Amino acid sequence: MAMAAFTLQHLSFQYAGSTVPVLNDISMEIPSGKITLICGCSGSGKSTLLRRMKSILADHGRQSGKVLLDGIPLEQISEAEQAQRIAFVQQHPDDQIVTDRVFHELAFGLENLGMEQQKMRLRIAETASFFGLTDCFLQDVASLSGGQKQLLNLAAAVAMDPEILILDEPTSQLDPIAASQLLAMIQKLNVELGTTVVFCEQRLEEALPMADWLGVLEEGKLIAQGEPGKVVAQIQKKQISDSFPTSVRLFQAAGGKGSAPLTVREGRDWLKSCILKTMEREKKKHLIEQKKPLIELKDCHFRYQKEGSEVLDGISLALYPGEIYALTGANGSGKSTTLRLLCGSCRPYLGNIRINGRIAKKVQPMLYGIAALPQDPRCLLVGETVEEDLREMQADPQEEQALIERLELKELLQHHPYDLSGGEQQRLALGKVLLTKPSLLLLDEPTKGMDAHLKKKFGALLNELKGQGIAVLLVSHDIEFCAAYADRCGLLFRGKIVSEGETHDFFVDNRFYTTMAARMSRGILRDVVCGEEILQCIQR
Repeated sequence: MAMAAFTLQHLSFQYAGSTVPVLNDISMEIPSGKITLICGCSGSGKSTLLRRMKSILADHGRQSGKVLLDGIPLEQISEAEQAQRIAFVQQHPDDQIVTDRVFHELAFGLENLGMEQQKMRLRIAETASFFGLTDCFLQDVASLSGGQKQLLNLAAAVAMDPEILILDEPTSQLDPIAASQLLAMIQKLNVELGTTVVFCEQRLEEALPMADWLGVLEEGKLIAQGEPGKVVAQIQKKQISDSFPTSVRLFQAAGGKGSAPLTVREGRDWLKSCILKTMEREKKKHLIEQKKPLIELKDCHFRYQKEGSEVLDGISLALYPGEIYALTGANGSGKSTTLRLLCGSCRPYLGNIRINGRIAKKVQPMLYGIAALPQDPRCLLVGETVEEDLREMQADPQEEQALIERLELKELLQHHPYDLSGGEQQRLALGKVLLTKPSLLLLDEPTKGMDAHLKKKFGALLNELKGQGIAVLLVSHDIEFCAAYADRCGLLFRGKIVSEGETHDFFVDNRFYTTMAARMSRGILRDVVCGEEILQCIQR
């Protein structure tokens, strides 16, 4: 193993006022010049662990054990030196942007380091070129997509020439293609500049293959560390196992021996070595044609400024009672704006919205039973405790208690909502929305921050709501979740739905917006979208 950048010695931590440790006796070395991935279920302590590696971001509470940087206790290294040597990219792009223009953002950190003007101009030009930001160099940051903002955050951090780059779920807000591009850029920084990278991610299908070293957390404890292929092959029947890439889960389920395949290419090679049988898929009957739409968008156009560009350019969409519809597409394609039209916070300047067959001049959510979960769950969190936030909804106590159990919030009731992890905040906000008993549920990236175990529970909950006749519109970059639980899917491109259909048929022929199982099996098995379908074809 390479020389350690960080050394964690029996590190434990608990928040002020809490008796339960978030981190429990963690000892590990972060190799210098390598990429280290920290993974674990929601609430396992990943973000807390990363923040202990930069003093100014470390949460308040009680710590025991040591964090060493190049063998020196971190508290003995000044914040100014840490700022220059350690860069940190946060989960939410907007939380880190502090200026109005792209070039101002690139200059901000360098100005704070007191860099000489001529040297600073060269560094900014070099960084903008390396990250492909020259076309938007003069733009207002508010006009950037989520992917561009996160790329700008990364560029601004790297402009300061840090030795170590720490990233907390950097792709959680991004579509699959933008996420791939960002992770590729992070890997490029490591390969070409030798930057030490430490990051945590829920999207393990792309994060695992690029990692040199893997640490696995469970309830604040480090349960495994080592080379990724060997570690994931050893970890079975744990909650985190469900979050592993499809290739790993299939390898484990089929009784594979040795190092597990991490990439699509490795998965294809392994699949070719298996003895396969053909599978006949039973066609699902989706009988929406027998129902009337609950709500429809008819050729709707929308722009945020009178002379601005079209955000929605003639979108048409029908949602039916008792179905889950997944809307996918790149950052900036108009998905969140579509939700704003449906919940009445925006109005189209052309086209109309029909509810139960009638044109609605104004969408009134309370009147029509429409509830929405925004992309940033913190918008809905106003209480001093989780319990207080839920009580605000004035729901039936038994229903509230059942939802607390379902969303695994019981142990968090006395926590402040802003002390929760991103996944825990998402579950709390979702609980508040569900307590309104909607007939139409609009969800903007609802699985963000959720591990595979919670996604299964959430998917089962959506199926229950569907059974009660509730219509669900799911805007998501989580292709695997959409493929597993949606009835219909649509792809939004430049403000229009360019492709739509029953979920299996929608994903089976896609090349990029599709599942890992579909990419693994292309040309080897026919008509496959989910890993379970591949498993049925493997002769054991």
